[in-house]
Amino acid sequence: MLMFLLLAFVSQHASGVEVEQGVESVLLPCQVPVNVSMSSTAAVWDQEELTKPMVHGRVKSGDDLSLQNDRYTNRTSMRADALQTGDLSLTLRNPTVSDSGTYTCTARKQGQELSRTEVQLKVTVPQSEFVEVTQGVKSVLLPFKTTPDLSEDVTVEWTRTQPKLMTVHVYESGNNQPHKQDQGYRGRTEMKEDPLRTGDFSLTLKDFYLTDSGRYTCTVYNKDGNVLLQKSVTLAVRVPPPEWVEVLVVTEGEESALLPFKTTPDLPQDVTVEWTLTEPKPMKVHVYESGNNQPDKQDQDYRGRTEMDEDPLNTKDLSLTLKDLHLTDSGVYTCTVYNKDGLMLLQKSVTLNVRVPQTKMLEVTQGERSVLLPFKTTPGLPQDVTVEWALTQPKSMKVHVYESGNNQPEKQDQDYRGRTEMNEDRVKNKDLSLTLKNLRFTDRGVYTCTVYNKDGHMLLHKSLILSVRVSQTEMVEVTQGETSVLLPFTTTPDLPEDVTVEWTLTEPQQMKVHVYESGNNQPDKQDQDYRGRTEMNKDPLTAKDLSLTLKDLCLTDCGVYTCTVYNKDGLMLLQKSVILSVRDNEVGVLEVTQGERSVLLPFQTTADLRQGVRVEWTRSDSKHTKVCVFQKSQSQADKQHQGYRGRAEMDEDALRTGDLSLTLKDLRLTDSGVYTCTVYNKDGHMLLQRVVTLSVRATLKGAMADMLARLRRRRRAPKSEIKVEKRYVCRVTVVSVFTCEVTMVTAAGPVQMSSVSEDV
Repeated sequence: MLMFLLLAFVSQHASGVEVEQGVESVLLPCQVPVNVSMSSTAAVWDQEELTKPMVHGRVKSGDDLSLQNDRYTNRTSMRADALQTGDLSLTLRNPTVSDSGTYTCTARKQGQELSRTEVQLKVTVPQSEFVEVTQGVKSVLLPFKTTPDLSEDVTVEWTRTQPKLMTVHVYESGNNQPHKQDQGYRGRTEMKEDPLRTGDFSLTLKDFYLTDSGRYTCTVYNKDGNVLLQKSVTLAVRVPPPEWVEVLVVTEGEESALLPFKTTPDLPQDVTVEWTLTEPKPMKVHVYESGNNQPDKQDQDYRGRTEMDEDPLNTKDLSLTLKDLHLTDSGVYTCTVYNKDGLMLLQKSVTLNVRVPQTKMLEVTQGERSVLLPFKTTPGLPQDVTVEWALTQPKSMKVHVYESGNNQPEKQDQDYRGRTEMNEDRVKNKDLSLTLKNLRFTDRGVYTCTVYNKDGHMLLHKSLILSVRVSQTEMVEVTQGETSVLLPFTTTPDLPEDVTVEWTLTEPQQMKVHVYESGNNQPDKQDQDYRGRTEMNKDPLTAKDLSLTLKDLCLTDCGVYTCTVYNKDGLMLLQKSVILSVRDNEVGVLEVTQGERSVLLPFQTTADLRQGVRVEWTRSDSKHTKVCVFQKSQSQADKQHQGYRGRAEMDEDALRTGDLSLTLKDLRLTDSGVYTCTVYNKDGHMLLQRVVTLSVRATLKGAMADMLARLRRRRRAPKSEIKVEKRYVCRVTVVSVFTCEVTMVTAAGPVQMSSVSEDV
C-alpha cells in the first residue's frame, strides 16, 4: 500500500499567471491524472502567505469552505466534477493587486497528499490612463470605475504621485475628508455620491492650472490597510494649440487693441502676471507683480503704451490694452501667470495682426496736371523717421524719399525727379500725402508709403492703386466725299524729343496709319492704303498737338483710330482713341413722269478711284436686281438684269472723272424704287456708296401706251395659255380728274389692267 502511494504521488512545478487588476476573473490551472483525482477525498487551494491560508476546498459531496479566508468569500469556484475528471483548476473573480502570490493546489486522500501543484499569480495595476485637457476648460474627470458593493470600511485615496507626492482627495468612513487634502486642492475636487455602492471612484478636478499636470493614483484600502484596488491616470493640462490661439485683427492707425484674457480660477494675491511678445522675437510687454504694474521690467518699445485693469486678480480679467499701434506690433502675445515659487499656473496666447489699411483705388484721366496720393496718420511720429514712397507694381521704383527732415531727390528714380511733392512739415502735421504731377500712362500701378524708425524697423505702411485711364474715346463724324477730316489729340505734358507717336486703325482691322519718330514722319512704316493720305503738325511735340489729318475719305475709313506715344524704352506714355464715322450722302429723291425718254441718277465723287474698282448700281427689291455693273472701264451687260439691258448706261470715263451717275432710259412705272450705287475695291471692300430714290409718276397717255404694250405681249403668247374675251371699259368722271379703267375679261373672270387718273 505504501508502495502504491509513493508511485501515485504527483508533483508539478509552479506555473505563472499574470492579469491586470479590473478583469472579471482569472483561472489558476491545476490538472492531475484521473486515477489520482478519483482516489482523492478532497482537493484544496491554499495561499500559504496568509495567516488563514485556505482559498477553496472541494470534497466528494461539494465545496467545503468552512476554513476559507474571508478575503476570498464569494470570489472562488471549482468544477462540480473536479474530482471525477482531474481538472482541479480554480476560478478567482475580481482579482486585485493584493491577490498576487503563490497558490498551491493539493489532492488529498484522508489527509495524505497525492498531488501538489503551485501556481504563481501576479495581478498588476493597468497601464496608466491618459487624460488631456486644454487650459481654460472648467473641469476634468479622472475616471475609475470598478465592481460595485465594496465593504463600507474601505478608504479611497486620490494622490498625485508625480511630479511630487500630494494628497488630492480622501473618502473614508462614508464621507469626504477635506482636512486630509493638500491645501492646493481644497475646494477643487469632487467625487460622486455613494461611490462604494456604485463602484465609481472617478474624481472631478475643477479650476485647474498648468501645474495640475502629473500622474494621479486612486488606491482603495481595506480596514487593515491592505491595497484592494488601484488605478493611475496621467493628466496633461495643455496650453491651447496654435489653431486655438485667438487671433485679433486690427487696422494700422487705430488707437488701441485689447488682448483678451479672462480667467475663472481664484488666483492668490502673490502671483506674477507677465505679458510677453513671443514671436517674431521675445520682448517683455507688461509685468504685473506684488499688486502693481512694473514698467521698469518692460521693453523700451512698450513703455507708456500698455495698460491692465486696476485690480486684475479680483476681477479675473488679465486682458492687456496696447495703444498707438504700429505694423511692428504684429505677433504672438502670451500672458503667463506664475505662483510665488515660479511655477506656471495659467497661460494664454493671442495673435495680433496689425494690417495695412485696405488698398485704396485712385483713378485719374491721362492728361490731368496732378494727383494726390493721400496718407494721413494718427500716431505721433519721431522726427528722425524716414518716409519712402515707392512704386511696387508693375516694377519697383523709388518715387520720393524724405529723410533727416529733408527731401532726398538724389534717391529718386530719374522718371520722378521734379514731378513729386510732399507737404511741408509733413511729420509734425501727420500728413505724408504725395502729389504726383504731369501724369503719364506709365504712372499707373501700386504706390506704397513706408515709414521707418532710425533702426530701420517699419512703423507705418500704406498702399494705393493709381489707375491712369485713357481719355474718353472721342467720336468724329463726316460725310463721304469731304476733302479731309481731323482726328484730334492735344496733350498737356512736356514730351521728350525721343518719343514715338503712332496712329493705328484698331477696329475693324489692325493697320498702321501714321508714324512720327526721331523728329520725322515715317511713311515707309505706314500701311499702303494710307500713304499720301495722312498729315501731322510740323512740330507736334513742341506744339503738344498730335492730331492727324486724314484725306480723300472712303467709307472703308470708318473705324477706331488710336494714337499711342511711346518712350525710348517702348513704354506707353499717352494714348487716345477716336471713332471715325464716314457716313453716306443724304438719300436723293428724283421724281419723273412716265413716258420721259431718260432720267439721270446722280453720283459724283472726288475720291481717287483706281482702275481695279468695281461700280455696281442695284435696285433694292427682294432680289437686289443688278441695274448696271461697271468694271475694267466699261459696262458689263452680261451681269445686268434682263429688264435693264440697253436701258442703263454710265459714262465711259467714269473712274477718271469721278462721275458715277447712271442714265436710265425708256422709263416705265415699274422703274420706281430705291437705287444704290456701291464702289468696291479689288478685295471686295466697300469704298463709297450713294442711294437715290426714283419715283415714276403715271399719265393717261403713258398708261394707255403701257396697256397696249402689255396687250401686244399677251397676243403673242400661245393661245393654250389663256382664253381671253376682250372688253374695254372706260369710265369718265367729270369732276376735275379724268379716270380711265381698262379691264380684260378672261374665262376666269374680269381682271383690272390699269387705272389712270389725270387732271383735266
